[in-house]
Amino acid sequence: MDPGKKFNQTVLKSITSIPFQDIESIPTLIKDYLDQKISGFEDDLFSDQNFAKKCEAKKQRFTDAQREILANTLKSQTKGLNLSDNQQLNLKKLSLNNTFTVTTGHQLNLFTGPVFFVYKILQTIKTADYLNKKFPGQYTVPIFWMASEDHDFAEINHFRTPENYFEVRANAGGPVGEIEIEDDHFISEFESEYKDSVFGTELILMMQRAYKKGHTLAQATRILVHELFAEYGLLMLDGNDARLKEQMKEIFKGEILTRALFESTKPAVQELETRYGNVQVNPREINLFYLNNTRNRIEADGDNFRIVDTEITFTKEELLQELENHPEKFSPNALLRPVYQETVLPNVAYVGGNAEIMYWLELKDYFTALELPFPILIPRNSIVQIQEKTLGKIDRLGLEIDDFYKNFANVTRDLLLSDNEILKYLDISESQLQKHFNELGSISALTDKSFQNLVDAEKTRQLKSFVRMRKRLLRAEKIKQNEKLQQLNDLFMAVHPGGVWQERVLNFSVFFADHGKTWLQTCYEVINVDKPELSVISI
Repeated sequence: MDPGKKFNQTVLKSITSIPFQDIESIPTLIKDYLDQKISGFEDDLFSDQNFAKKCEAKKQRFTDAQREILANTLKSQTKGLNLSDNQQLNLKKLSLNNTFTVTTGHQLNLFTGPVFFVYKILQTIKTADYLNKKFPGQYTVPIFWMASEDHDFAEINHFRTPENYFEVRANAGGPVGEIEIEDDHFISEFESEYKDSVFGTELILMMQRAYKKGHTLAQATRILVHELFAEYGLLMLDGNDARLKEQMKEIFKGEILTRALFESTKPAVQELETRYGNVQVNPREINLFYLNNTRNRIEADGDNFRIVDTEITFTKEELLQELENHPEKFSPNALLRPVYQETVLPNVAYVGGNAEIMYWLELKDYFTALELPFPILIPRNSIVQIQEKTLGKIDRLGLEIDDFYKNFANVTRDLLLSDNEILKYLDISESQLQKHFNELGSISALTDKSFQNLVDAEKTRQLKSFVRMRKRLLRAEKIKQNEKLQQLNDLFMAVHPGGVWQERVLNFSVFFADHGKTWLQTCYEVINVDKPELSVISI
């Protein structure tokens, strides 16, 4: 498939990209993973050779019966949608034993929530397209895994634009995918903001069709994602399905009887904590929830089991019988969900955010214990879209866009003090002082040790005075150059609305409103699937 043929108008352009290794805020664990500094994951990095290995391993493990279950489940879940030719082809291909998937997953955020929701799906699609070109003897299908079983409604019930905050209200506590839309006031508010935009009507109609009263959040998300990505062949899978969970009985049983995930991940968790200070998600002894109007953790209580925050209790035999009869009532937590996904899909790669990749890295030994192929892990690429006039201001100040992804306090300091004569003199004086004390220290070491200690102490005292002088100098320059400082602060907020990365704040509608599906295609084109990086688009 070639989605580029569908939307060939170009109104935006990519101007640069910044590798993740050059961005200070990217976690060290992610950089070490990409640089192959974590042993045991050499076969799980993006490479054609590794993809070939993963496909062969998955082909041996994933049965024809599982393919039939998956195909039937997808047909059932997409019933009522007008599938594109690419979607129909992908659905048909999934029945063949030389077809594999690339997957990403996300919560059911209202109207996609932050825009990175869109970016990670586009990267998943483009990765599948890449593999279809690289390996013509097999086929790869992009999958969006709907996190419909999450229960933290407050995390997903809103989205933002530069002007407004939109929110839906509902009774929560159970799986969010089952929450029905009853409050649609946010739609009229959204209409007021976008009715005069170039593609505002298209956005409004998308929202109205998806978030119709009576639709569940799972239905709404499926409809919306379908409208955005149908032409790209993306298929949406809801894991909250009895047919899929039937395949997880033995793994769920291992959680109940032997604390399988908790025990298997102990060495990896300990190593990651030693090297990086903590882990992204701490495994629980039982990584399962129980669904019964609400979604609550299962916890051991002596020889029995209780459902946290409820009056429900089970004996071991009763809980195992409940699992046997109703696997759909059991729900994996964040750490067990990857195992669920890889069990029910012929998957060879997962595209996830940094936090997701970091908790996947805890699970390798557990996958090995289950004899379940571990996928290639691909950190989700990022995109920032910046007005041309903002880029012009950045250039006139002598800065690069890269500077806004460094320690910006240091960037600001360097710029304000770049032509300061006092600073230059301080630097020279400090260098001379360092030299004199080093010479004095070398000589004093030949006499009395206590005298050397005195020299070292005096050196430390005098050098600290230079630190204090620089701080005072910077404060003075901030007052003197207040206008430039305000310019820098304004530019930082233009690049980082709310003080954080743009993609974690603004909704996709902000960009779609002016450019429509051409914007989707532009984002698809700038994503470099084999290099984790931040791409900068000029608007």
